[in-house]
Amino acid sequence: MRKLKVIVSGGGTGGHIFPAISIANELKERLPETDILFVGALGKMEMERVPAAGYRIVGLPVMGFPRKPSLKMIGFFLKLIRSMRLANKIIADFKPDVVIGVGGFASGPILKAAVRKGVPAVLQEQNSYAGITNKLLASNVTRICVAYPNMERYFPAKKIVLTGNPIRKNLVEVVVNKEEAFEKFNLDAEKPVVLIIGGSLGARTLNESVMASLDLIRKSNAQIIWQTGSYYYQEMMKRLGPDCPENLHPMEFISSMDLAYAVADVVISRAGAGTISELCLLGKPSVLVPSPNVAEDHQTKNAQSLVDNQAALLIKDADSKEQLWLEAFKLLGDKPRLKSLSENIRKLGRPNAAKDIVDVILGVIQNIKC
Repeated sequence: MRKLKVIVSGGGTGGHIFPAISIANELKERLPETDILFVGALGKMEMERVPAAGYRIVGLPVMGFPRKPSLKMIGFFLKLIRSMRLANKIIADFKPDVVIGVGGFASGPILKAAVRKGVPAVLQEQNSYAGITNKLLASNVTRICVAYPNMERYFPAKKIVLTGNPIRKNLVEVVVNKEEAFEKFNLDAEKPVVLIIGGSLGARTLNESVMASLDLIRKSNAQIIWQTGSYYYQEMMKRLGPDCPENLHPMEFISSMDLAYAVADVVISRAGAGTISELCLLGKPSVLVPSPNVAEDHQTKNAQSLVDNQAALLIKDADSKEQLWLEAFKLLGDKPRLKSLSENIRKLGRPNAAKDIVDVILGVIQNIKC
């Protein structure tokens, strides 16, 4: 049997890139001879993250559709034409057995080119609200793997497979020594812990909510692990000065997320699809503050889907400075509610997402060849 040839396309954010790499890793575990080529957008983070994970990547000069009419529209269409030409050449030269799109700018041209050539295509939608690229491609692909129920609002029902989102393996496979975790962050094992994370770059609103509630934090019995993000760390440390509460532990970036999650009694976070998938699998009571600066406000829809299942709390971005820590500390002191949120969010987790997505991909290829 000749080796399988697969194109994985998409990116732009970590929420797209991680599932893409996770799917590729699962394919390689099952079929080590599989030849995998990534296609991304030039200048976006996938052009660095994918090679770091050990895979080849080709970049397309594609950009997002301008939200307002402007001269950028001309640039968009010129780049789209160039990207389509390149995508057609990539499909012709690589001759893939299947193309997988995970959302983001680059997945549009390459999946469109694949479908035109009769190559089967599979979409993976991470959010509870479908992205525009995936919605446009849906009618022409073979299967659509989704992370949330009720996605028939956006996609043809017969093509949908509920798989969940892949998450970092080390978060669920490593047995964490909690004593080691408390030592790592210099914490008291007898006191509750709140973990606040805004992504690797950080989230301005979450950081400002901490700065606005220093007195409240100082008076609490809780210990706060605070990932400021690399973009904001120096500014936050300068503003804190010698006034930093002893129970507040600011960090630029948390490399050992498995340990951070292990000690956290409550997690405060944005509502990106990847983070939510991690919280579900780990059963962490959470206060979500969706970013309003994302396409179609999809983070609010992600968070609301958990709230509807009594699986998380939601605080609007605009209300964060006034309400976030009051609600977080109130939740921390409510043991029955913590237990209920943990049980309900864990029910939404799908630990075998990567395996299930690869099952769909291999099923598509076998059906085409039969």
